[in-house]
Amino acid sequence: MEGFEKQGETEKNEREEIFSKAVRAGKRTYFFDVKATRKNDYYLTITESKKRYDQDGRYHFEKHKVFLYKEDFDKFVGGLQETVDFIKKNQNFEVASPVETVREEPVATAEYTSVEFEDLHE
Repeated sequence: MEGFEKQGETEKNEREEIFSKAVRAGKRTYFFDVKATRKNDYYLTITESKKRYDQDGRYHFEKHKVFLYKEDFDKFVGGLQETVDFIKKNQNFEVASPVETVREEPVATAEYTSVEFEDLHE
């Protein structure tokens, strides 16, 4: 929906966040964000973010994003659980230290500043 004009305003590329949780796990941070469509249907975005350094010492964040819609939640969770169970059963699995939860509360939209991925590459 980039470039979509609506009554003189440019529509946001990203939808408004309803809820957000960030989990730090080693060198990665995972973001679980609940957003709403125009029809107010909730969906989930899962973003993996890793800090990468360039040869000149400057850094950027490499991000990978998955969009998960409510009609797929049960299949996704079932597939994930089956996969995790397989790994636990077939590998020497040690419980890692608990991951650090960064934020686990509804996002106050009045205080939220939208930062586009492209904005991080200055």
